[in-house]
Amino acid sequence: MTGELTAQEFLDRRNGGALMTLLDVREDWEVALAPVPTDTVHIPMGEIEGRIGELDPSQETVVICRSGGRSAQAAQFLAHQGFAKVFNLAGGILAWSRVIDPRIPQY
Repeated sequence: MTGELTAQEFLDRRNGGALMTLLDVREDWEVALAPVPTDTVHIPMGEIEGRIGELDPSQETVVICRSGGRSAQAAQFLAHQGFAKVFNLAGGILAWSRVIDPRIPQY
């Protein structure tokens, strides 16, 4: 199953006690430039297939990138690999910066 969450929905669910993995699929330089200020697992998009064992398929996984395109592709890939609950973070880090934390630079 794949779906989509806004940054606020993600934070509300996590703060409410939901066990969710936030998977950041951006490149290293992107994470260094605009880090997400919460616990994340960082696996660049091109490395997901080889590092899928680092993720728990039974836990809800929310995937984030810059604007939502790469994360949507990664979410679909994970769903096809048997991950039960996968969500794309709508709008990516750009939306996070606009809605949650304007200190995060937009790039």
